Amino acid sequence: MKSGVHEPAQHAFASTFKSFSIASSKKSGKPSKAKFYSLPELSKQFPNVQRLPMSLRIVLESVLRNCDGQRVLPEHVEQLANWKPQSERTEEIPFVVARVVLQDFTGVPLLADLAAMRSTAERMGKNASAIEPLVPVDLVVDHSIMVDYYGSKNALDLNMKLEFERNNERYQFMKWGMQAFDTFGVVPPGFGIVHQVNLEYLARGVHKDQRDVYYPDSLVGTDSHTTMINGVGVVAWGVGGIEAEAAMLGQPVYFLTPDVVGFELSGTLREGVTATDLVLTVTEMLRREKVVGKFVEFFGEGTRSLSVPDRATIGNMAPEYGATMGFFPVDDKTIDYFQGTGRSKAEIAAFEAYFKAQGLFGVPRAGDIDYSQVVRLDLGSVAPSLAGPKRPQDRIEIGHVASTFDALFSAPVTQNGFNLPAQQLDRPVKVHINGTGETAAPATQPLPAGSPRHALEMVENKPAVVDEEARVQTADAHAERIEGRDVDLHNGDVLIAAITSCTNTSNPSVMLAAGLLAKKAVKAGLRVQSHIKTSLAPGSRLVTLYLTESGLLPYLEQLGFSIAGYGCTTCIGNAGDLLPEFNSAIQREDLVCAAVLSGNRNFEARIHPNIRANFLASPPLVVAYAIAGNVRKDLMTEPVGQGKNGRDVYLGDIWPSTDEVQALMKFAMNGKAFRANYEKVSSEPGKLWEKIQGVTGATYTWPESTYIAEPPFFKDFSLAAPEPGAELRDNAVRKARVMALFGDSITTDHISPAGSIKETSPAGQWLLAHGVKKSDFNSYGSRRGNHEVMMRGTFANVRIKNLMLAAKPDGSREEGGLTLYQNPGEEQGAQLSIYDAAMRYMAAGTPTVVFAGEEYGTGSSRDWAAKGTQLLGIKAVVARSFERIHRANLVGMGVLPLQFKQGESWETLKLRGDELIDIVPHPSLAPRSKAKLVIQRADGSVTEAELVLRIDTPIEVAYYRDGGILPFVLRQLL
Repeated sequence: MKSGVHEPAQHAFASTFKSFSIASSKKSGKPSKAKFYSLPELSKQFPNVQRLPMSLRIVLESVLRNCDGQRVLPEHVEQLANWKPQSERTEEIPFVVARVVLQDFTGVPLLADLAAMRSTAERMGKNASAIEPLVPVDLVVDHSIMVDYYGSKNALDLNMKLEFERNNERYQFMKWGMQAFDTFGVVPPGFGIVHQVNLEYLARGVHKDQRDVYYPDSLVGTDSHTTMINGVGVVAWGVGGIEAEAAMLGQPVYFLTPDVVGFELSGTLREGVTATDLVLTVTEMLRREKVVGKFVEFFGEGTRSLSVPDRATIGNMAPEYGATMGFFPVDDKTIDYFQGTGRSKAEIAAFEAYFKAQGLFGVPRAGDIDYSQVVRLDLGSVAPSLAGPKRPQDRIEIGHVASTFDALFSAPVTQNGFNLPAQQLDRPVKVHINGTGETAAPATQPLPAGSPRHALEMVENKPAVVDEEARVQTADAHAERIEGRDVDLHNGDVLIAAITSCTNTSNPSVMLAAGLLAKKAVKAGLRVQSHIKTSLAPGSRLVTLYLTESGLLPYLEQLGFSIAGYGCTTCIGNAGDLLPEFNSAIQREDLVCAAVLSGNRNFEARIHPNIRANFLASPPLVVAYAIAGNVRKDLMTEPVGQGKNGRDVYLGDIWPSTDEVQALMKFAMNGKAFRANYEKVSSEPGKLWEKIQGVTGATYTWPESTYIAEPPFFKDFSLAAPEPGAELRDNAVRKARVMALFGDSITTDHISPAGSIKETSPAGQWLLAHGVKKSDFNSYGSRRGNHEVMMRGTFANVRIKNLMLAAKPDGSREEGGLTLYQNPGEEQGAQLSIYDAAMRYMAAGTPTVVFAGEEYGTGSSRDWAAKGTQLLGIKAVVARSFERIHRANLVGMGVLPLQFKQGESWETLKLRGDELIDIVPHPSLAPRSKAKLVIQRADGSVTEAELVLRIDTPIEVAYYRDGGILPFVLRQLL
């Protein structure tokens, strides 16, 4: 393992190179000596280190250890050692991470870029093997499983067979990567979700390099919820694939020195309150505190009382509360967790000894640390809650869910409402299930949005009427239990109830609680209506093991919660389809039906395009709402349902006590079981995985495929660095056309959808032209290894609204990836797809720009949202604010991000979309410098405004000047 450490004699802080003792893991063994770079020793030179937040000290250790006078300078160490809680943040930190983790949706395009680098090197006569990850890289295949089958014991096998059929070419490519790179490993499908696998298996606490120098675990991951690992004291966060590539190839991860918000927890949780209730409360509080771009670090007596799974649940949702991390220091609870999950005695001894030697062991008390600000929460004030129906930060105490739904039904969209007439709220709609999957609407008239089987992550761009093959399969999988029945659909009806997502399935307390509630419900005679799509998709096989050994799994199965898969399912939109009859009725009658899931995100249409109300809840509440059947039922005052002899059964009758949950925890923390499970990653990866065969050798041969293609990012690559004087080059964008005017909260899901591909879309038309049947389209997420599909899918989301297009008579807006083409000629003013317009603009040599509102690029860390933007010829994005990862990714792909001054927007500047735009930054591109926006209107008048250039750090300037981070890194390697 390479860490870049210089010999101590050459090191600028050689005096900090010390030794510490590790207790022997054998009873009679003597302690061993180990080497490390000592923060206590550094604090003799910089006393401020002793007051630094624990998370910053771990970053400081990396900066200290990797101080080589080139990538990392002595002044970087000094700057971070002297961090002050309240200072202007202008200095960047070069953070060299210990490893990188990937999930398969984001990992495949990253692997494609690495393969393209090797192909480029080979064509130039260079050593292709020079392109090799310098830190360990683990890819966990977890995003491709989908809930096509549910509610039966064979659902898991059937869903996995479909997964492998759909993703064979992608899995062949991953297998090539495993044999081509020495430091690239794959955890095959069926083992779990990347963050839970990371928590239970991949994280080792500490590492040591080839010189036996110990250092703490740290990483970046290509998924926003990488922060789950913060629960065991690991500094980590999600980045785009672009940044992850640089990190794995030896580049530091550069980021602005952050503020650190201390979050003091006191007291203990009340009876009946879960970790899910706690994390939804924390999310709501920290969203109010505006912690975007900041570290959040938990401390205080209440923090000490939380188990590691509870801590990991809170760390997991850092993207939802906006922080870079939600960090928990290492303490005795961390050691307990490592023992309970099967880490070796030697590993644990080294882990504990290292953190104690560094002064990093233990949760700080109030006053121990200097934080930028402190937020406080008494755990005793947390109440049972859900969040929704459209955003994870919109927490609702359980007693107010029904009334909130009723109020939002007719509230305007600007207030997160559904803007429907109040008189429609109580109207039932009768739906006949005919068992053939036939919809009430003719198949020749596709509905505006619907749902075929190939739904992945943001299931927001799917045609409602699925193809014949998928319709038959849907009928077979779902309708057989209710064929011939009439179902009355109501607003608020729960149609999807899913125990899903690493956020909660990693936490035995809430999973056991769900099983206990199911047991009590079954014994009371309660049931779940068979038309509700129920699923249990744990993030690890260990969940199934302890639910089985505790005797609870059969009760969950009786209520329809059978194991449907091990991976990201409903939480990312892999919910599979509803019955076609339901899709048709919902669209035709404008019903607002609901999903209740134990996930972390519930943006509108993420879970399913026809389910508009999505509520995040703890696993036991998911089961409770599945039984209740409608979110308009007040579970605090009304019965959950009628049990034996028609008796009313209330939530309190079936809710498990804390003591009941704790009595079963012994089944959940079994180190021997954890070790046995994860040994199978290499010894028994599964027959489906073993059958996969593909290309071998150091370079990929790029066989013809609509899934994997050599990306074009190195097409005109040369080893020549930017010419002298490039820092004075004119970086202006001139005479650009407006591609889109967007509102607030445009997510990466909007920019680069991951869900199914419409037949009529540019991507669908390209696939058809290349001989792919509609039934084999799969999804954008699965085709991220092919730039031809992905560039056509950029801005192709069916829910995105380009406000250039005029409002309809009723005030609503046209949805979908459309624009008005503005270049002079016959097509001027024509409504085209954004892709088609982009091709015309690029052919004419016309640059384009995008304007947007607040929080542009929120959501998943999706590098194709930036890659697709670049490939469409968009030179700049101007927004009121940006999400951290997407802003960095735009720079990394050579697209200028710029921000309006406070109080200004494209609306205040009265943009219509028919203007010519000049954007003129200072030639030096100094980080966060001023730039000039020049607007030439159709009537010839000119307006000017000032923007802020959101290239934030000096290294980003270098990336941008080199044409992006990928050519920058390749030049360094070759």
